[in-house]
Amino acid sequence: MPAWRRRSAYGGLDVLISNAGIQVISPLVDFKYEDWKRLMAIHVDGAFLTTRAAMRAMIAAQRGGTILYMGSVHSHEASPLKAPYVTAKHGLIGLAKVVAKEGAKSGIRANVICPGFVRTPLVDKQIPEQAKELGISEADVIKTVMLKETVDGEFTTTQDVARTAVFLAAFPTNALTGQSITVSHGWHMQ
Repeated sequence: MPAWRRRSAYGGLDVLISNAGIQVISPLVDFKYEDWKRLMAIHVDGAFLTTRAAMRAMIAAQRGGTILYMGSVHSHEASPLKAPYVTAKHGLIGLAKVVAKEGAKSGIRANVICPGFVRTPLVDKQIPEQAKELGISEADVIKTVMLKETVDGEFTTTQDVARTAVFLAAFPTNALTGQSITVSHGWHMQ
């Protein structure tokens, strides 16, 4: 068995889940540069720094591991009022692909989980902000913006995302690396 396939002391492979994120709603022409930089620092710089540290530890331990990035459906497509968020989420796919190629020889896999809208404080904060920017009711933001493209009008749940993370973290080979998995009730079918 290759050295990178050895199990860690706690019984599983090492896993990093890069999940930090914020959202700022604004038209691009009005977007403040300091907000752009703050969002990029949290999403992209944070993912880079945690990845670098995790990869160093995984390589030193010689048992491989899994790096998961929390992307979004916005890792694949754009929405108005979210220029830096969409840009950052697209960037996570590129980072995962590089990690998959560079980490393969050490048994390190990297993938991106791309949920649709999950009813979290980050999403709850966006509802009134988008209602104001778009001039529609909060109920219409949910129905015609957030859930319009789903097959069932349902939010993605934290359990949906967690099950996907467990599946990807436990996947035993490089057959599933450098990929983005959309978990969205059918929004952005590929």
